[in-house]
Amino acid sequence: MNKGIFITGTDTGVGKTVVASALALRLKSEGIDVGLFKPFQSAGYDAKIFKEIVGVSEPLSLINPYYSCLPLAPYKAFKRINLRKVVMAYKELASRHDFMIVEGAGGLLVPIKKDYLMSDLILELGLPVLIISRAGLGTINHTLLTASEAKNLGIEVRGIVINGKDIKKSDISVNSNARVIKEFCKVPILGIIPKCRNTEEAIDYASKIIDIKAILQGKGNNYRQLMQSDKKYIWHPFTQMKDWLKSRPLIIEEAKGCYLKDTAGKWYLDGVSSLWVNLYGHRKREIDLAIKTQIDKVAHSTLLGLANVPSVELAKRLIEIAPAGLRKVFYSDNGSTAVEVALKIAYQYWQHKGKTEKCKFVYLENAYHGDTLGAVSVGGIDLFHKTFRPLLFNGFKANSPYCYRCPEDKVYPGCHFACLEKLENIMRVNNRHIAALIVEPIVQAAGGMIVWPQGILKRMEQICRRYNILLILDEVATGFGRTGKMFACEHEKVRPDIMCLSKGLTAGYLPLAATLVRQEIYNAFLGDYREKKTFFHGHSYTGNPLACRAAIANLDLFKKEKILQGLRPKIEFLSKRLEHFRNLRCVGDIRQKGFMVGIELVKDKPTKEPYAWEEKIGIKVCEHIRRYGVILRPLGNVIVLMPPLTISFFDLDRLVKATYKSIEEVTG
Repeated sequence: MNKGIFITGTDTGVGKTVVASALALRLKSEGIDVGLFKPFQSAGYDAKIFKEIVGVSEPLSLINPYYSCLPLAPYKAFKRINLRKVVMAYKELASRHDFMIVEGAGGLLVPIKKDYLMSDLILELGLPVLIISRAGLGTINHTLLTASEAKNLGIEVRGIVINGKDIKKSDISVNSNARVIKEFCKVPILGIIPKCRNTEEAIDYASKIIDIKAILQGKGNNYRQLMQSDKKYIWHPFTQMKDWLKSRPLIIEEAKGCYLKDTAGKWYLDGVSSLWVNLYGHRKREIDLAIKTQIDKVAHSTLLGLANVPSVELAKRLIEIAPAGLRKVFYSDNGSTAVEVALKIAYQYWQHKGKTEKCKFVYLENAYHGDTLGAVSVGGIDLFHKTFRPLLFNGFKANSPYCYRCPEDKVYPGCHFACLEKLENIMRVNNRHIAALIVEPIVQAAGGMIVWPQGILKRMEQICRRYNILLILDEVATGFGRTGKMFACEHEKVRPDIMCLSKGLTAGYLPLAATLVRQEIYNAFLGDYREKKTFFHGHSYTGNPLACRAAIANLDLFKKEKILQGLRPKIEFLSKRLEHFRNLRCVGDIRQKGFMVGIELVKDKPTKEPYAWEEKIGIKVCEHIRRYGVILRPLGNVIVLMPPLTISFFDLDRLVKATYKSIEEVTG
C-alpha cells in the first residue's frame, strides 16, 4: 500500500474537499486508518469540514497549519511560510496513520513561496496525485494540461475524478470527455460525481462510487508480477543483488523526450542519458523513421564476405568528421569490443612491422575501457578490475591527472604536469616493448568524471611520438558532443593513431561501435593470402544495418539541428548553476567538461576525507532524488550528471535543483 495520496485539481473550487472526504470515508470503511492534511487554506472551512466529517482526533492547527480568511493564493495570503514546519506536520500525522490524504490549494502550479510551487511540495512529500476535474466546458483541455504537467514534473498521476456532472442533461458529453481523457492521459477515471444539493450529499455519493483500487494498489499487480520475475530471472550489472532483492525497483515501460516513464505512469527526467548513450532524448522522430525504413529493407546481413549499404555510408561519414589521419573503420557492437579491436590491431600491427617485442600497453590509474578481458587488462580501477587480475595480460600503469587528489601532492598549474613524469619515464625506459598508450581523452568518466587540465592530452601525444608508441583514444564516453566538441581530442587538436567509438554513436538506440585507424596501420595488414596477415577478428552483428542507419540519422541531426552550437549556452548555464554546490559542506570537488559533470562528495571538506564505501552515500543521493522525479546513477561518492544534449534550459535547471536538494537533504 502507498502511504498516501495528494488531492489536486484543474483549478480552484472543483470539489477537492468533497473527494478527499469521500475517499477518507471509503478507506475507513475498508478498515484503513486515515490521516488528513490540508497545509494551506485561504477562506472557507474546508479543513474543518474535512476533519468533522471524517472524524479524526488531531487538532485543526496540525491538520491545517496555515489559514487565511482572505481568498488569496498562499504566496500572497501567507507572507512567511515555513516549509520545514509544513513537512514536519505532515510527517507527524503520517507517523500516526496507515494512509494520508493531503488536499492542496488550487492546482499544481500555485506558488507557495518564491521559486516554490505546489508541485514542489508534492515532490517533497513523495506522494502520487489524484486530479479532480470540473465537468463542463474545457474539461478535456484543463485535465490534460494538469496531467501532462504532473507527468513532466515527475509526479505520478494515480487517477482522475470528474466532479459536477449535470444529471438533468445528456450523459453523452461527460462520458465522452471521460473516454478522451482516459485515452490521452493513460490513467484511470476513478469516478464521475453528479451535482448534488449540498456537500454532505456529494460526499456520500462520491464515497460509494469512487474506485479506490488504483489509489491503494499504485503500481498494481502488473508491477508486482514484473518485479517478481525480474528478481527471479535477471542478474543486473554492477549491482549487489542482495540489496536489489530487498528493493522495489523502478521498471521502465515508456519514454519520450528527456523523460522515462515507469509502470505506475510516473515520469522521470533522465539525468544520465540512460547511462551516457542518449543524445536527443527518447523517441526522436528522425531516428525512429530511419530505423523503420531500414527494417523494411533488411534488418541484418553479415560483413564477413559481404557488404551492406548503411555500413558503407556510415563509414564514409565517420571518416569525414574524425580527426585527420584516421582513414578506416572496423565495426563491432559496444565500447568494450571497440577497445578489444584497438588493442589487437595495435599489437598485430607491430608484429607485421617486425617489431615483435612491442607487445605491452600503457594505461592510467582510474582508467576504464570496458569489461572484456583485454579491456580490463588496461583498466585502472581496482574496484572493478582487481578480481580478474590473474586472467589478464600485464602492462604499465601510469598516474592519472586527478587534480583534486593529485598523486604528486601538487597544485595545478604550478605543478607543470608532474603527474606525467611517471608516464614519460615508463616510455623512455620501455619504449621498445610498448605497443600503445590507451587513454580516455580529457575526461576519465567511470573513474569519477576526472577532468584533465588543459594541455595534458597534447603532452601525452608528444611523448608517444617521441618514443614511437601508438596513441589509442577511447572516445566511447566522450565522443559525439559530450564535452562540447564532436570528439574530446579536438579540444587540443590531438590526432590519435586509433580511436574507439560507441555509446552516443547511435544516439542511444542500438548497440554499435567503431574502431577507426590510420591508413598506415591498415596497410600493415595487407598481403598475400598465404602470409596470414588478415585481422582475424569479427562479430555476428558487425556492421548491423539497423544500427548503422540509426547512426547515420544521428549524424544528420548533428548537422541539421546545429547541436554543438546549441550546446554552448547550456554548458555556460550549467557551469554557473554548479557553482552553488560549493556552498554544500559535503561537496569536495565539482568537475565539468561540457555536459559531463562529476560532483565528488566528501565526509570532511578540509581534509578531503571520503565517505566510507559501505555508507553508500552516492547511492542514497540517487535514490532520494527519485522523489523529485529524476533518475541518476552514481560512481561511488561521485554524483554524475550527463543529460541528453538537447535537454531544455527548464529541465536542465530542474535537474540541477533536484540534485542540490537531494545532496543537501541526504547529507544533512
